[in-house]
Amino acid sequence: MDRLPARLRLMSFNIQAGIETRYYHQYFTRGWRHVLPDTARMPNLRRIAETIRGFDLVGLQELDAGSLRSGFVDQTAFLAETAAFPHRYTQTNRPLGRLAQHSNGLLARCPATTVSEHRLPGRIPGRGALMVRFSTARDDLLVVLLHLALSQRARLNQLAYIAECIADESHAIVMGDLNCHSSSPELRYLCAETGLREPASTEPTYPSWRPARNIDHILVTPSLAVEAVEVLDAPLSDHLPMTMTVSLPASLQGPIQAAGQAPTIPSEG
Repeated sequence: MDRLPARLRLMSFNIQAGIETRYYHQYFTRGWRHVLPDTARMPNLRRIAETIRGFDLVGLQELDAGSLRSGFVDQTAFLAETAAFPHRYTQTNRPLGRLAQHSNGLLARCPATTVSEHRLPGRIPGRGALMVRFSTARDDLLVVLLHLALSQRARLNQLAYIAECIADESHAIVMGDLNCHSSSPELRYLCAETGLREPASTEPTYPSWRPARNIDHILVTPSLAVEAVEVLDAPLSDHLPMTMTVSLPASLQGPIQAAGQAPTIPSEG
């Protein structure tokens, strides 16, 4: 019977469509890899799969859902299969036909009860939130996966939308590449409105070869006891993976209701 474990191992990782980057100049000298297939991509995806294998919930940003640049490989499906995750949930935010399928994905050991896609506000479309709910007979855990905009004004609007969505949630996890540091006005606003907290507020994840900026985050409600936080030394992208281990309250340690592959419910934000 599918159930949430007493202890959840979490990861948030921007994988840059499977592209390994070690120096700033490679954004220019190897920028073609963002639009054309590359023989080094699949071996790197296999290394990413080995890195994520030991976790229970993995939120991935900057995946490709199957286009020219990825060799028409659905990277969420590939990583789920290679790392032996039985459940995967994907949101494609910028579908550019055969050229690119910009997506985010959540890999899980347990099946979700419901999954909803939310389009985030912004002058430039293409940012979204994937909300995955795990329900037991007594309680709910909501996991929100994000990749926020580059503009601070857009991020404030996007996090205001998220804060409204999760305001009444007792147990929530928000993770992703938020493109802002922990002391930014937008993250301070989100935490003030929702009660979310970030135990690892100074751990830099970007750039992977010389980390200086903490723009990848895992935030949790106070009901989830944080046991460990670590940024992994795994330079397989231009970001490093952020990890966290949390203990769940007893009300979440039961069989998951409506177990099985949950439908994705579109929702316009």
